[in-house]
Amino acid sequence: MKKISFIIASSLVAVVCLSLGLLTSCSSKPSNATPVNALPRIFPDYAGTTIPVDIAPLDFSAVGRDAESMYVVVKGSKRGKMEAGGDYADFDVDEWHRLTETNKGGKLVFSVYIKRGGEWKQYRDFTVNVSSDPIGEWGLTYRLISPGYEVYGKMGLYQRNLSNFDEQAILVNTAVPGACLNCHTSNQTSPEQFTFHIRGANGGTLISQHGRMEILKAKNDSLKGSMVYPYWHPSGQWVAYSTNQTHQSFHAVRSERIEVFDQASDVLIYHPATHQIVLNPAVMTKDHYENYPVFSPDGRTLYFVSSMAWDIPAHYKDIKYNICRVGFDPKTGHTVGKVDTIFNARLMGKSANHPRPSYDGRFLLFTLSDYGCFPIWHKEADQWLLDLRTMSAHPLTEINSENTDSWHNWSRNSHWIVFTSRRINGYYTQLYLAHVDGRGRMDKPFLLPQRNPWLYYDRQLNSYNTPDFTLRPVHLNARKAAGDILSSERVATEIK
Repeated sequence: MKKISFIIASSLVAVVCLSLGLLTSCSSKPSNATPVNALPRIFPDYAGTTIPVDIAPLDFSAVGRDAESMYVVVKGSKRGKMEAGGDYADFDVDEWHRLTETNKGGKLVFSVYIKRGGEWKQYRDFTVNVSSDPIGEWGLTYRLISPGYEVYGKMGLYQRNLSNFDEQAILVNTAVPGACLNCHTSNQTSPEQFTFHIRGANGGTLISQHGRMEILKAKNDSLKGSMVYPYWHPSGQWVAYSTNQTHQSFHAVRSERIEVFDQASDVLIYHPATHQIVLNPAVMTKDHYENYPVFSPDGRTLYFVSSMAWDIPAHYKDIKYNICRVGFDPKTGHTVGKVDTIFNARLMGKSANHPRPSYDGRFLLFTLSDYGCFPIWHKEADQWLLDLRTMSAHPLTEINSENTDSWHNWSRNSHWIVFTSRRINGYYTQLYLAHVDGRGRMDKPFLLPQRNPWLYYDRQLNSYNTPDFTLRPVHLNARKAAGDILSSERVATEIK
């Protein structure tokens, strides 16, 4: 089920690249290079991947302490060429985009020369496919957080322009000390409707709609917990949340570090215009935990995960979630009909989480692990795909790795996904993107491009968390948001 990743290392320190300032730059193609009948060892491993035309340049470095310099020639299968040389392959952004646009639907052929021991070697060419399907999104939103999660520490919500390397903070908790910023989402990648939760002494749920921001009271006395794991109804009139009693524990063994589990959870529907919470008995049962609600693209179905309730934490490994669905009435906010189990993970001895329907309504992407509802620390966690036409599901061996592959989201055109993976070293989650064709087949994923990637990922001490695409930059007045969070003013919610 798993694929062995290109780089197997206990840490990125073992992957020594050309960005340490020890190497000399080169300005012309090496002559008399010795041919090597092998692909070059590079970080990240971009060979054979499929990329959109609107992605940032695929900068990469050579692997190995003996690498002294590198030179790269990139040719389009249709036309065009560009070159880069020096400490690492650093491609000009504008030139890169001209080349990818010219070769849309074709390939880029990379010829890599690496100087080792004073001698230039030319490695076997590798190709990168340039898809005809653009991402169609401005960028990504995500949380950067210490991988331990023991304390809130410094964390923040960030956004990244996918066409270049620009990153900016949406809100960082240094402005709201002691707060945990989490569970952010927009309406079908549009930041005009944006929500996230704040845990801590100044807890609450922030909702921003078309420039108007308000913070809901963290808890309603009639609910079991806070409003978390949100998902907007496509109409923008409703938001599905789960209300959870979440706890965290720590293992004493290296292979199992952290466990997050719920002692109670239900699904509720919130109406922002009236501040009313609609309760539906079908998704608030006493003998089950309901979690991770999402709407279908047409707004007529509510998907969620459900597990039998057990004595927690004694039986935390017996918590195994199935994927369920129930009809939804967009006029009233009420569920319609009976709950239907569409993927029975429990029969497999597994637990399914994070259901995400593609925006074209064809597929449902989810994570499968051994137990629980928080698979980001489960090494066995894999990505699976459910075909909503045939109701058949299968593991995505094309993108899964030997380590944790978990949280994911779709681009609005349903041709790209973003997901988190610990495949580099087992400790930090990084972001990967993968192309999806009309049949649900996924191409080899690629690591989110960074300028000088070895240096960036070696120095990055935070994990990426809960990524999503965003159609445009998120415009949140961070100063006002921080002030509102620190104030005592909260909007009360009413049970309908």
